[in-house]
Amino acid sequence: MDNTQILIAGAGPVGMTLALALSRQGVKVRIVDKSPSRTDKSKALVMWPRTLELFDIEGCVKSFLDAGMQGRRVRIMSDGKTLLQANFDLAKSSFPYALMIPQSETERVLEEQLGSHGVHVERNTELQSFIDDGDAVTAKLLGQDGNVEEVRVAYLAGCDGAHSVVRKGIGAEFTGSAEPSGWILADLMLDGDVAPDEIVIIWTRHGVLAIFPIVGNRYRVIADVPADEGDVSVPLPLDRVQTVLDERGPGGLRAHDPFWLSRFRINERKVHDYTKGRCFLVGDAAHIHSPAGGQGMNTGMQDAFNLAWKIAMAVNGQAGTKLLATYSQERSAIGDQVLRNASVLTHVATVGNPFLQKLRNVAVGALGDLSIVQQRLVDQLAELDLSYHHSDLGALHNSVAHRLPKGNRVPDVAVASQGAATRLYAVLRSGRFVLLTVGAEAAEVPAALQEWVIAASAVPGGAFEEGLVYLIRPDSYLVGSATAAGVPDLLGSLRPFTTSGFASPAP
Repeated sequence: MDNTQILIAGAGPVGMTLALALSRQGVKVRIVDKSPSRTDKSKALVMWPRTLELFDIEGCVKSFLDAGMQGRRVRIMSDGKTLLQANFDLAKSSFPYALMIPQSETERVLEEQLGSHGVHVERNTELQSFIDDGDAVTAKLLGQDGNVEEVRVAYLAGCDGAHSVVRKGIGAEFTGSAEPSGWILADLMLDGDVAPDEIVIIWTRHGVLAIFPIVGNRYRVIADVPADEGDVSVPLPLDRVQTVLDERGPGGLRAHDPFWLSRFRINERKVHDYTKGRCFLVGDAAHIHSPAGGQGMNTGMQDAFNLAWKIAMAVNGQAGTKLLATYSQERSAIGDQVLRNASVLTHVATVGNPFLQKLRNVAVGALGDLSIVQQRLVDQLAELDLSYHHSDLGALHNSVAHRLPKGNRVPDVAVASQGAATRLYAVLRSGRFVLLTVGAEAAEVPAALQEWVIAASAVPGGAFEEGLVYLIRPDSYLVGSATAAGVPDLLGSLRPFTTSGFASPAP
């Protein structure tokens, strides 16, 4: 085995996110991709608040913000009337907006960030096959020169998309179905009365039309079309897009100067287990679904963040296989939830029965003004409502906090740590758990745990209750909470996830 600790197959946004998060924790990474260059297409267009928070923990969120544009609201319309408008400033986050950023820019930023950590994507390099013998993974890589290189690594991550070599290699079943309708997608310039900072979804008797701002008067247009128009091999003419805009849009819109025209079909498929032995499935290799809600890339990136800190602890000798097993447990459950939500949004938007269309519009129009409905929609889109309530990590501890249940995302707050004023998310960049004391001096972390845990303190307020101590994971989800007297038991809940005690040998 060379000094590479993990081989990542696939250098899209998910693979590069995983490589970045691992390299920041000192893990020796090698990332390969069979394509000659990163994408030049807009593809996945939205980065949601929860994903931005995780890049904030990584310390590089500003690079993405500088490359994108803030979408401020989502509006659902029908027959020229607004049925529901939800402003993204309802998101209880430091990033209360949808960051509109073409995937080409996302990949550029990620590749630059990787370069700053000394990691470079090996392009024109394809994972051909691999064997997991229990002690390591031996992989064969086909290079641009036609030579096959054999490498031996501790772990293999399949970030190689819907046709994943890793998924097929571990024999994971990709179950699900294909939606019957076809879809068209256009990234182009759009003239007319269309808002530059909101996502507009228009329900019509002909179908749905969605318009996403990119930058200036450049927009993404998506619409469902008859099934026979979904053939991805047939070029999409610009005048077909114009016809759909004329038929379903608010009127007066003119499409021109396309950057990308495409057709697609929606597949909803997922594996049950994201892990087998020393191999992991991440992103589209594990789940694909409707683009409704723009959750696909974000869900994959969050898969990567979940896996990265666990692998880092494993290769650094701090954790064992039980911690790694929580990756599949946690992210498979999230995948089920995201798949379900995206499917519901798609089916509601594309209902064809005229009576059901009217019923849908009346119901959404009646409920759309309710703040609880708007909040729920924003939380779902922003992925702030995702949690790990049923994770084995923390399951042995009875959390006492009322306002912040275990498994929930923990918001960023001002804290003091190691004698300095800082932020919680900045402390989490260490890759350690944070033991956060509220309303008192930081609790002392036993010497045996200091590789795992760092102490901090915060003032009461918001989600945090005075007199309680919170144990927060490196990805800012709550393991549990306790009174000061219960801290030893709270910290003890981590013990089963190490190889032997809290000082474990590297695998």
